[in-house]
Amino acid sequence: MAGLSLKCGDCGTLLKSVEEAQEHAEMTNHSNFVESTEAVLNLVCSDCGKPCRSETERDMHTKRTGHTEFLDKTAEAAKPISLEVSKSKDDLDVEDMVVPEVNQQLLSELEEMGFPKERAVRALHFSGNVSLEAAANWIVENENDPDIDKMPMVPAGSKNSEPPKQPLTPEEIRMKQQELRERARKKKEEEEKHMEREREKERIRVGRELLEAKRIEEENERKRLLALRKAEKEEEKRAREKIRQKLEEDKAERRRKLGLPPETSNAATPSAPPVEEKKSFLPVRPATKAEQMRECLRTLKQNHKDDDAKVKTAFNTLLTFVKNVALNPDEEKFRKIRLTNANFQGSFLSQERVGKLKGGIEFLELCGFEKIEGGEYLHLMQEKVDIPVLHSAGNELNSAINNPFFGVL
Repeated sequence: MAGLSLKCGDCGTLLKSVEEAQEHAEMTNHSNFVESTEAVLNLVCSDCGKPCRSETERDMHTKRTGHTEFLDKTAEAAKPISLEVSKSKDDLDVEDMVVPEVNQQLLSELEEMGFPKERAVRALHFSGNVSLEAAANWIVENENDPDIDKMPMVPAGSKNSEPPKQPLTPEEIRMKQQELRERARKKKEEEEKHMEREREKERIRVGRELLEAKRIEEENERKRLLALRKAEKEEEKRAREKIRQKLEEDKAERRRKLGLPPETSNAATPSAPPVEEKKSFLPVRPATKAEQMRECLRTLKQNHKDDDAKVKTAFNTLLTFVKNVALNPDEEKFRKIRLTNANFQGSFLSQERVGKLKGGIEFLELCGFEKIEGGEYLHLMQEKVDIPVLHSAGNELNSAINNPFFGVL
């Protein structure tokens, strides 16, 4: 039986002719070829007409296009192989190479759709010259080929001698065009829906992250407030204990001066153990203005703890200044304080109220006042009046005035 193909003994590839064997040898350096009775596969796609010469090529075409049905035309295309070497390309005359014959009706339809003539001829030739859809699919699959716009040339003897198929009617052409447009529209809609789903997933993910970050921030703030309240309670407890111990010492001193024996009931009662100060671990963050104001007032009271009347007068004076500005922010006279003002420097008890007590000017500066005219005045510009800050300052002053244990420690 005559051979139907040449088989490469190195890689097992089946080749149709001696020319293909020569090209294969040039590309792979394989030189071991034998005549085989196994025909080269010719699997033609039922959907687009693309021929596939191997199962691997068929699988790649299916993966790329989704086409799964193929016609096995191997037996039809199989013919005995000729071992005679044909003329080389250099020996062929230019006039022996001609443009392949294609269906002129399909060619004009492709040109009407906007494809160049060279591309349309190449698509019809390599898609089997069967239909407009097959040619369009071939163009889509091979649009990245470097020679897609190059006119194909075939030997003169291999021109397609089959009679052209019946051309499509104008109505069929319109239907084909409409079908192609509908496919393109559906594909675009599917891509847009996919992108919209991805964007929605991203929005949901970002929203969840923001909610989680907000929840963590609120949780940290709640813990910080709880720690502050606990620290304040501990401070009040230590202040009461210190006052109680001071009263006990004063009572014992009075009994000693009066010549009375010390009380024995207290000796049997063990004194309460000193309250161990617990370190509170607070989140590290910058101190707020309210905390800075509280620290100024605490420093002022601790530096003058022996003169409660003077400190209380200073607190009330500061409260008056802050209250006047908060109630009358447009009044210039309330926003400008002369440092030599009687209310600021004298006329009560020891002739001192705020100015000479360390912490008073610093408190007003935290409220927004600034020194002007060489330090003779404290001035709060109207555009810098911050009502929430003034309210916070008033709250801190009221707490300092009404809390008997404020600043004791």
